[in-house]
Amino acid sequence: MLRAFDAALDALRATGATLVDIELPYAKYAIPVYYLVCTAEASSNLARYDGVKYGYRSPEAHQSLKAMYSRTRDDGFGAEVKRRIMLGTYVLSAGYYDAFYLKAQQVRTLVRQDYDKAFERVDIVAMPTSPTPPFELGEKANDPLQMYLADVFTVSANLAGLPG
Repeated sequence: MLRAFDAALDALRATGATLVDIELPYAKYAIPVYYLVCTAEASSNLARYDGVKYGYRSPEAHQSLKAMYSRTRDDGFGAEVKRRIMLGTYVLSAGYYDAFYLKAQQVRTLVRQDYDKAFERVDIVAMPTSPTPPFELGEKANDPLQMYLADVFTVSANLAGLPG
C-alpha cells in the first residue's frame, strides 16, 4: 500500500510538482475529536427520524406513540447508527457537553488552523486514505474501534471542512 502512495507522489513529481513536508501538529487528535463531533451531530440530526414526520415508520408500531418511536428506531437504524446516536447523546448531555463536545470543537479549530498554515506554503496536502489494505466486508463489524482508527488520514480534512 505504501508503494502505491509513493507511486502517486512520484507521478506528481513527474508532472512538475514540488513536494515538501508540512506539519499538522493537531492531526494526532483528529480521531477522538472527529468521533466526538460526528456522534454529537449524528445524535442531534437523527433525533427527528421518529416515524412521525420523517423517516421510516415500523409497520409493527401501532400500539402507542412510545411504541412507535421505539420500534421505528429499533427497526430503522442499524447497530452502528445506534452506537453513534448513543455516544452523541452522551457527549451532548448535561455535565459532559463542556468536557467533551465544546473541547472537541476547540481542538477542531486548531486542526483547521494547522491546515490554514500549511496552505500558506502548499497547494495540496497528500496523504494516504487508509493505514491498512482494505478489510473484507463485515470483517471489522465486531470491532468498531479498528474501523474508526482506519479513518486516521482522512478525518482531519473533514474536521477542517476541506475536500478529501
